[in-house]
Amino acid sequence: MKKNLLIVSLLAGGMFLIGCGGGGPSSAMSNNNTSAEGIDLTTYDKPALTEDQKYSLAYMWHEEKLARDLYLELNKLYPTVQLEQIGSMSENMHISLVQDLVEWYDINITNLVDYTVDYSKEELDALGTGEFAVPVIQELYDTLYAKGSASKQDALETGCMVEVTDINDLDGYIATAGDNKALVDTFTILRAGSYNHYWAFDNALRQMGIADGCCSLGSEYCHAEYPQK
Repeated sequence: MKKNLLIVSLLAGGMFLIGCGGGGPSSAMSNNNTSAEGIDLTTYDKPALTEDQKYSLAYMWHEEKLARDLYLELNKLYPTVQLEQIGSMSENMHISLVQDLVEWYDINITNLVDYTVDYSKEELDALGTGEFAVPVIQELYDTLYAKGSASKQDALETGCMVEVTDINDLDGYIATAGDNKALVDTFTILRAGSYNHYWAFDNALRQMGIADGCCSLGSEYCHAEYPQK
């Protein structure tokens, strides 16, 4: 999904079981080297990454951090089970999954000009809450926080928007991963988790009396076709 379109739609507009990793081996993983907790990278081939694949790792690490930081910050304003558990548990696991790949390939994802700079855990740890090295992610976070901080309903609706954005991006990055099975399996786990999170936020909105759940945001965020665990 185009990030600028999400931002335009935001500006114009002025407990379900929460899974950490996805919907089980048959639906979420593409081979036997994966589990709901992660993947065993020692069992994978390690083909060279294309420039697009390097960017996909950088982008998804920052996007998963966006989800974690946003949910936990909004939970301070409007405490809910969904925001707290998805932010503190699931999104931390998703960040770790991507970071394992980044470390495995020894690439730097805070310097998007030259990925040949070595992996640096210290640089990633130095990014504070709501701080990102990818400018479009920074802009997206700021816009989403402004939306989500308006009310509890807005906070939960922001969860729907984040997860749809995440799924759309992962669909694209899985397509460009080619035969790099480590990337495909990692991104597939993340997408399965996002399906679960979408339905968790949808259910939370319905419990508030928002009869259409995430669909209250319009067709762009209405996805009855998403798998349900």
